[in-house]
Amino acid sequence: MTAQPRLVVSAPSSGHGKTAIAVGLLAAVAARGLPAAGFKVGPDHTDAAYLGLAAGRTGRNLDPRLVGAHLVAPLFAHGAAGAHLAVIEGAMGLFDSLTGQPEIDGTAAVAAALRAPVVLVVDVAAMGNSIAALVHGFRMFDEMVHLGGVILNRVASPRHEQILRTALDDIGMPVLGALRRGDLPAVLPARAQGPVPVAHRSVDAARAVRRLGEAVSAALDVDRLLALAGSAPALPGPVWSPREALATSVPAWSPGDPVPAWSPGDAVPGWSGGEHGPAWTSGDSVPAWSSGEDAGAERSPARDGRPVIALAGGAGAPYTYVENAELLTAAGADVAVFDPLRDEALPAGVRGLMIGAALPEAFAEELSANRRLCNLVARFAHEGWPVVAEGVGLPWLGRDLDGRQMCGVLDASATTAEQTVAGYRDATAPTASVLAPAGARITGYKQHRAVVTPRSGQAAAWTWAGGSPEGFVWRQVHASQLGLHWAAAPEIARRMVAAAQSGPPATAAPVAGNAIPPQAAAPHAMVTPGTAGRAVVPDIEGDTVDVAGPSA
Repeated sequence: MTAQPRLVVSAPSSGHGKTAIAVGLLAAVAARGLPAAGFKVGPDHTDAAYLGLAAGRTGRNLDPRLVGAHLVAPLFAHGAAGAHLAVIEGAMGLFDSLTGQPEIDGTAAVAAALRAPVVLVVDVAAMGNSIAALVHGFRMFDEMVHLGGVILNRVASPRHEQILRTALDDIGMPVLGALRRGDLPAVLPARAQGPVPVAHRSVDAARAVRRLGEAVSAALDVDRLLALAGSAPALPGPVWSPREALATSVPAWSPGDPVPAWSPGDAVPGWSGGEHGPAWTSGDSVPAWSSGEDAGAERSPARDGRPVIALAGGAGAPYTYVENAELLTAAGADVAVFDPLRDEALPAGVRGLMIGAALPEAFAEELSANRRLCNLVARFAHEGWPVVAEGVGLPWLGRDLDGRQMCGVLDASATTAEQTVAGYRDATAPTASVLAPAGARITGYKQHRAVVTPRSGQAAAWTWAGGSPEGFVWRQVHASQLGLHWAAAPEIARRMVAAAQSGPPATAAPVAGNAIPPQAAAPHAMVTPGTAGRAVVPDIEGDTVDVAGPSA
């Protein structure tokens, strides 16, 4: 049993201000000197990063679609350990879902799994007594969800606030705070920057979080919110541990063995508590990470059997899910940070490289300008060391992105389209790679505007229903625009660490200069039917394009 004060901050739909209020609440609690933890429902890295910045420890994601519903509570208990308050920010509306299956992966489903009271943020700018009908409907819609109170946002006047409070009092719903129009400053950096301002610990990001904390402290009853969070019952069941996850994961497959499915819906043996500290926390010196030394020298042997794996990110946040880093450490690696936007070298002695999907495409110019790092990455890949790239990591390893020169590891070009490709993919590995054995299956998430040509190499990274093969497997490079949460398949970390320990295969012939491996010709465009329940348009890649992105 895990006793953990917790709240879910949700809203009737996107646009009501729940992100600003969730960030502000965490900042307000942290300003009192109380330990806090922030979580985001779904795959969005950006909101999770700002929640982490406000809380003072790395923000985390809770995504039943990526990791399976059975892991939501164990992962939460792991990430929230020691916090006086854990805030879980929902995605979209309380009963909405990116996949049209809110009973599986919506915010309400996560709240029910965590037995967490829900606070509903409502933009009341154009609302009066009707708020009672709206809130009553949300309260009665699902008996497994406990609606503990309402926060009024964009109240027009004292009289307006009194009307709203009276209406909610008539149905017995507590009002936990009211913010006037303009009380919540629009200070968070543009979403196109993703988690980069947090990773870089920018002054603007820190100032934005502080101002939101001040606004929330002035307008919300923080003590009542803490009391509501403390009313949550103890969570039954185990606490996720990267070490235990690796110990109970499927062992490495040999080429002749049948390959079991990596399906996050499958039952997973139990976890036990223990290692619950984050790989790094905002404000710490990040002892597990190091950077800045020239990686052009000879590769050092694994330190005491622990190879150095470089993970893209910054001092304040990674460019991947933090559990991926924790699993690499538990699998026997020393994880070191490198920032593709700033660092001109890989960490000293690096034997593996991972670029996560959180790095936004908006920084293509900075990625291109860092020629010294690009050349080192190209050399590293051509030498046969393991490289895993997600999201913009794929075009970064290619020839160019929007005409800007990239690393030139893969014979592929990318251009930025107007539409955003976004959605989950149930992927199968057609080729054995450093990441997965042939035939392995896992669910990932992709959100990008870059269109890569050709879409895949001679050996593709993934296939999925309704789409052409995607990504590149070459030597020990695995590059795809699909982002993965490794808690769904801890074996990924073990495979990568083993590849880093053993080094380049003896059969890998040296490649002179910056030679580019041959790749398959670009496939013909194919039209994918739309999916019921969400707005999609055809994409020339063969994917579906969500008109509405995942961010709340």
